[in-house]
Amino acid sequence: MNKTDLINNIAEKSGMTKKDVETVLNNFLGEVTDALSSGDKVQLIGFGTFETRKRSGRTGRNPQTGKEISIPESVVPAFKAGNKLKEAVK
Repeated sequence: MNKTDLINNIAEKSGMTKKDVETVLNNFLGEVTDALSSGDKVQLIGFGTFETRKRSGRTGRNPQTGKEISIPESVVPAFKAGNKLKEAVK
């Protein structure tokens, strides 16, 4: 399912217009992005938690040359599924 499919499904089930659903979805994604950018986490009880995790620096290899390269530490977004979502997927 892509973003357009998601918007269509929500609009159909909620009776809202596609444009209104798209606005709400874009605002939701923007708020999650802003929260993660500022180091906060977004917790939706039963669904899951969006958070950031620190990935430490390490040594890797260039697959074409085999030469060792240094990969710097970074902060990456992560999602941890909640219990209700885990149960629904089983």
